[in-house]
Amino acid sequence: MSRWLPVILAAVVLALFVAQPAMAAATHEGKVVTAANGKLTMTDKEGKNQATHTVSPTARISCDGKACKLEDLKAGFTVKVTVDKAIDGKEQAVQIAATSKAEPPK
Repeated sequence: MSRWLPVILAAVVLALFVAQPAMAAATHEGKVVTAANGKLTMTDKEGKNQATHTVSPTARISCDGKACKLEDLKAGFTVKVTVDKAIDGKEQAVQIAATSKAEPPK
């Protein structure tokens, strides 16, 4: 049994490593509606289905690739928001990447 223990442990570690992306943070893309007071309200890519995210006080926020503040995000900016669970179990935005220019159609 003792010689199988390292193999079993390696299999468990591998399974946890492979399962990690399933437990990873979620990413949402859309357009800014409002951004202030620790909240970001955005639509989906099609400009529908509004959602409001609480923004972590330590969130990394960028505008056109440069660090900025939540209040610098303007209505209509394209955003990619990474949401993760905080220690209290509630979801909050931990990273926001905004683009002020319209993206070319694909």
